[in-house]
Amino acid sequence: MSVLKITTFQTYLFWENIDKNLQYLSLRLGSIRETTDLIVLPEMFSTGFSMDSENLAEKMNGKTMKWMVEQAKKYKCVITGSIIIKEKNKYYNRLIWMRPNGTYEYYDKKHLFGLGEEDKHYTAGSKKLFVELKGWKICPAICYDLRFPIWLRNTNQEYDMLLIVANWPEHRSLHWRSLIPARAIENQAFVVAVNRVGHDGNEVYHSGDSMCIDPNGKVIYYKPNDEDLYTFSINKNDVTEARASLPFLKDGDSFTLTDQ
Repeated sequence: MSVLKITTFQTYLFWENIDKNLQYLSLRLGSIRETTDLIVLPEMFSTGFSMDSENLAEKMNGKTMKWMVEQAKKYKCVITGSIIIKEKNKYYNRLIWMRPNGTYEYYDKKHLFGLGEEDKHYTAGSKKLFVELKGWKICPAICYDLRFPIWLRNTNQEYDMLLIVANWPEHRSLHWRSLIPARAIENQAFVVAVNRVGHDGNEVYHSGDSMCIDPNGKVIYYKPNDEDLYTFSINKNDVTEARASLPFLKDGDSFTLTDQ
């Protein structure tokens, strides 16, 4: 189908408290009164953007994964967001794409935020993820990835929607609000970006500014400062029309990414 219904949750997060976050998210998601195809939560939605990976990491069969299975099944939709995962003695900032039947895909954050020492506590991923939902090709990414357009380049029209989950601080919100429309326009794709709100445990304030931008840079949804659980629809025909009217993706430079 050409129409995709998305529910974004720009939420406050309880610092390093998995149980409290899952309880709160369950309560708030309970106010959803319409069907949706996709629920999007922020980066590290069960803990906040914490570097205490050793104490907060869960296994892939942990409580947050089980919670995601329950929520996807309950709302009969995909639910996504990133969590802290330990696997083979390494820690990952891992986005989970959980389907209502309990199957999932995952993406490990490629670009770790050195300024916040994320690279000292987590292992970077090396592979992009492309998933399909109702005929849409979707590329999930995490926060700092937004600053790296080559990593997110829509080579060979691999995706129709770029999905960003984040814990992006208010004092760099101008960058966030500028980069998201740029990624949409240059890749001729929708960009759905979901951030958190409120102060974290380091007293860093997050202003949200979650948004949806269409392939021409038009704002479909934008919400600063306040917590917001919001459902909207996007139409794949807008992608098709944008690429047909200005077919510049086919003229893009060819390149190959290699691991460093």
